[in-house]
Amino acid sequence: MAIARVDYVAPWWTYWLHHFPHVNFLFQPVDSIFKPEEANYQQSLILLACVGAVGLGLSLLILAAYLVCLCCCKDLEEDTKRPDTCCVTWVAVITGLIICSSVGVGFYGNSETNDGVYQLTYSLHNANHTLGVINSLVAGSLGNVETGLKQHLERLDEIFAARADYLQALRFMQLMANNVIRELTALPDIDKTKADLAAIANQTAFVEYYRWLSYLLLLILDLVICLAMCLGMAKQSQRLLIAIMGFVILSLILSWASLGTGTATAVGISDFCVLPDKYIVNQTKDFISADVAHYYLFCSPNLPNPYQQSLTICQRSLTTMQIQIQGFLQYYVPVFPTSERDLLGIQRLLNSTEFSLHQLTVLLDCRGLHKDYLDALIGVCYDGAEGLLYLMLFSLLAACALSAMLCVIFRLWTLIGSRDKEYNDIDEEDPFNPQGRRLSYNPRRSNTHSFCSYISSLGSQVSLHPPPQSASTSTIPPPEYMNQSMLFGGTPRYENVPLIGRGSPPPSYSPSMRTTYVSMTEAQIRHFGTDFQV
Repeated sequence: MAIARVDYVAPWWTYWLHHFPHVNFLFQPVDSIFKPEEANYQQSLILLACVGAVGLGLSLLILAAYLVCLCCCKDLEEDTKRPDTCCVTWVAVITGLIICSSVGVGFYGNSETNDGVYQLTYSLHNANHTLGVINSLVAGSLGNVETGLKQHLERLDEIFAARADYLQALRFMQLMANNVIRELTALPDIDKTKADLAAIANQTAFVEYYRWLSYLLLLILDLVICLAMCLGMAKQSQRLLIAIMGFVILSLILSWASLGTGTATAVGISDFCVLPDKYIVNQTKDFISADVAHYYLFCSPNLPNPYQQSLTICQRSLTTMQIQIQGFLQYYVPVFPTSERDLLGIQRLLNSTEFSLHQLTVLLDCRGLHKDYLDALIGVCYDGAEGLLYLMLFSLLAACALSAMLCVIFRLWTLIGSRDKEYNDIDEEDPFNPQGRRLSYNPRRSNTHSFCSYISSLGSQVSLHPPPQSASTSTIPPPEYMNQSMLFGGTPRYENVPLIGRGSPPPSYSPSMRTTYVSMTEAQIRHFGTDFQV
């Protein structure tokens, strides 16, 4: 059959998919001929769909092994204060590029599959319309001959009752009408085929709409994941990474599920595309003969038209009746004027039936229905199957890239956690800690000299003379607090200086201290500045 087909050749990818192993649940080989009604063939397609489940299991095992390795290597990485994030960044970038590329492939495959299915449904609706017109023409012709023509002949039989030769001519016309009725009734009943085509077209369009929408949402989800991953790496937020992780897992499951479903569907369609004629002949053998099915499926000049004989008999019978009516109008009307009305009615019915018969001859020719059949095959086996292959490639690339993205997210999680732990371990009182220095440093406090401090310092250094000290204490170096204050604060804070070792009583607002402060020399003003000048 496939060799006899000149105008349709199954594409190479259908043969490649057709040779996929077909086994049932018991792992026994199954014939790859398209038989969707058989249980073994259904089991083989279900096992092919389980490829997605196997891939998902392998991905989860690889992710689990990566997590175990990540946890085992965590202790070794704690010794490194600055972990290298270049590898993680590059893996994330490459993963994002792969996902974006796979999304582009997915958009193309989704569009190609939709175009192929649309061409299939359009061809089915067109063939269904052709069969509907054929059915209406046959029914109209039968109604004209069986009802209208017989009524006129019965009235003419009453009018020509007195003339035996006229009645003989009417009997001959009745015989011609019976021939037309018999041949039109012998045409196959196409109501069953018309109903099947309409149901197939409607169901296919319904399923295709939701399939196209599902893949579109999955493609958009992958793009959103890429954008969210870039934002998560920029923000370095653990909450955002948790949300991204949930969406990545969801997309990973959907990608593997779409890969399994696409594989089973592509293999089933390829099994049909390799031998489509055999399946259609087997499905239509109950109401259409094999000769009729082969005539429309192949439409070869060597195949005779199965309706040609019936159409020829109808055409000759109608032509004979037209000649008889012309003779009746010419010779019988002058004798029986009342017969003119019925004879003209018969002539109109014959003209209408002959016109319908010409249309029926054109529609029953194989070229119209065969073209619709070829368009449907090309839509399914070329655009549809090719689009499914691209969708399978998208699902595979997206699933692998999403698995790598999960590994990147886990790695980023550990890096962010280790960074936060290092910041929490730093002592805030450490003067070399940038955060602690920001917390303890107050520029207004360090640069503003308190009134009490200067009073106490002036009172203790100018007005109040320290008691005489022994020689052992005269060479004592400056106190330690002075060195520290000059080192870290700039100007010493005398209100915080302990009284031990100062050699002066506690500061107080005495008249002598006030006098000393007012009588500050210019050298002292230049030394302390004009911040506290009255």
